[in-house]
Amino acid sequence: MLILQHANIIKNLKVGMIFTHKKHINAIFFALLLIFPSWLLTAQNTESKQLVQLKTVVIDAGHGGKDPGTIKGNVQEKNITLSVAKILGNKIKDRYPDVKVIYTRSTDKFVPLDERAAIANRNHADLFISIHVNATKSSAARGTETFVMGLDKSNSNMEVCQLENSVLTLEDGYNSKYSGFDPNNPESYIIFSLLQNAHLEQSLIIAEAVQNELKKGPITHNRGVKQAPFLVLWKCTMPSILVELGFLSNPTDYKALTGKQTQVQFANAIFKAFEAYKKQYDTVIEVSAPQTPAPSAGDGKYRIQIMASSKLLPSGSKEFKGLECEQVKVGNMYKYTVGRFATREEAAKELEKVKNLFPGAFVSTF
Repeated sequence: MLILQHANIIKNLKVGMIFTHKKHINAIFFALLLIFPSWLLTAQNTESKQLVQLKTVVIDAGHGGKDPGTIKGNVQEKNITLSVAKILGNKIKDRYPDVKVIYTRSTDKFVPLDERAAIANRNHADLFISIHVNATKSSAARGTETFVMGLDKSNSNMEVCQLENSVLTLEDGYNSKYSGFDPNNPESYIIFSLLQNAHLEQSLIIAEAVQNELKKGPITHNRGVKQAPFLVLWKCTMPSILVELGFLSNPTDYKALTGKQTQVQFANAIFKAFEAYKKQYDTVIEVSAPQTPAPSAGDGKYRIQIMASSKLLPSGSKEFKGLECEQVKVGNMYKYTVGRFATREEAAKELEKVKNLFPGAFVSTF
């Protein structure tokens, strides 16, 4: 059911340059589902079955410390997001004790935007959930919405995005840290049009699951799944979403957002979506060795993955854009890689060139 719902999202969303053609959507569907550790792949011509599980989730309570977020009277966004984040985390721990739950903050402290993503990346998280509360000048705006990383120039989405990204101005030396990025200058967002979100497909699936649960209440107005260039999602190397629980500026939403019991309901909704996503994520896969000859010790274990496909592409396919690729079959998916490197540093140098053709490429271990 989630995959069918996901297909509708893809149809209705402007998913950016890389996903404008249906053939790309089909080819890269669940393309970068997992970056398998080396022990999942064998160098012999054998097949084995492995259990792939969602083991680590990072929950990000938006704002904190000197950054209160949106404010209405004496109510501050940072306190609502922390409350919901903790309730959600406890629910996941209780139901799935084997899942590691990491908070970007568990107290009222300020955490820079880039550090939030860095926490998830350092811990090799399988999922990143950022929780926020919205507000506008108009009290008419209401409802929940969930964002994934992408470029959408609609005024309403950009307004939300600029508001959340403006937090970086509270960071010391933010100008150099974010390469002169100005959250209030539309031209600064051009860079996002050149990016391919390697985990867009999975992010859309969990985002839709969240919205399906949130629309059941306590706020029933569903604003849907959207894309926007949020800095907190930009550098996440895993499926990631940003949830806006409602509008403090709307009287009805305000009542729901500030109630203790309704905050539990928000957390319950996100938890149910997490549970559905995890059931789909956890699976037994058949791992097949590469069809190419096994590498010698000097060939190196690091490769650059450029794409994955459910179909076997022939050698020299135009999809490779002139690059010489190797393929690795993982379950029903074929991963396509470029080069073999002895160290990650060597691979990283070549990665910069490869990204000119495949912006979503990354270094992987085989």
